[in-house]
Amino acid sequence: MSAERDDTAGTGRKKGGLQAFQASLLARMEAASSEELLARRLAATIGPFHCLIRLTEAGEILPLSSLPAPMKVPLTQPWYLGLVNLRGNLVGIADLAVLSGFPAQAHGRDSRVLAFSPALAPNCGLLLSSVLGLRHISEMTQISKNYDDKNELIGVVGRYKDTAGTEWHEIGLATLLKEAAFLHIGR
Repeated sequence: MSAERDDTAGTGRKKGGLQAFQASLLARMEAASSEELLARRLAATIGPFHCLIRLTEAGEILPLSSLPAPMKVPLTQPWYLGLVNLRGNLVGIADLAVLSGFPAQAHGRDSRVLAFSPALAPNCGLLLSSVLGLRHISEMTQISKNYDDKNELIGVVGRYKDTAGTEWHEIGLATLLKEAAFLHIGR
């Protein structure tokens, strides 16, 4: 009888150990995937600039051609393209290139609208010339921080170079939402 109890106790310990191991493994996998998410960036072009955007700050990306033309809003800045209806929500679309003093982005077949994450600003979106996929920030070299004089775009939180020598401007959407020039769309 005591041998049966020992065997049952041993099985219980094995189950408890297995469950603890599985919980530990799951926690490590979740931590790794969240670290991976923090290291990955959406790569896009805004006018002539190669840009990186944190995935945690980005919402939906939609082809501009799939949306109705933005409805113009009277007495707004030229960089404010207007409002579009995204699934029943009015979203204001901005051309960051024009806001930063560069020519307007051409509206081509590669043009996209990047809606901000609903946690940041559910009614904001940026015009992108094109989307280039995902990039891993750890594979790049940081060449400046946000206080650099050479940041030509508003909302830049850092500049990087990849192994091919391409310069990337990391746009902080949360930072952009603190910029007075971005927040004041009226003339």
